[in-house]
Amino acid sequence: MGRMNIEEFKASKKIPLIIVLDDVRSMYNVGSIFRTSDAFRAESIWLCGITARPPHPEIHKTALGAEESMAWRYFTSTNEAIETLKREGYTIYSIEQCEGSTLLQNLQIDKEQRYAVVLGNEVKGVKQEIVDMSDGCIEIPQFGTKHSLNVASTAGIVIWEFAKQMIV
Repeated sequence: MGRMNIEEFKASKKIPLIIVLDDVRSMYNVGSIFRTSDAFRAESIWLCGITARPPHPEIHKTALGAEESMAWRYFTSTNEAIETLKREGYTIYSIEQCEGSTLLQNLQIDKEQRYAVVLGNEVKGVKQEIVDMSDGCIEIPQFGTKHSLNVASTAGIVIWEFAKQMIV
């Protein structure tokens, strides 16, 4: 199928997108986000707070080895991660439903810019203080009775949109 091995993947060009996980509690969600990030060649995943870190069998179950290919860092607090991203010149979006949020289909990516997206806890979402520290919020429109998506599903939709605009 023409797949890269881990060494080729690590040496390959990535899209300038860091995925920040703000207290994501399910290791299956974490593993799934590793796998999606690998699929679209995101730059890195930053794990914050209570978010589990590899190696762990439950992460591996859904990551299927992407925890070996993807670069990742751990921060004890999401605030520290956001401050680091700001110093490094990233544009930061929280993925959250808020007043003034940008609908995902209206997002315009600058291919010359570096981005980070913050995904929050499965129940509480992205902490308000992190939303306040972000450059903006992105919202995925929803048309059913539910007003939230699983964090791993959300990651897949958002990462694909960034990849589509940056690669295509």
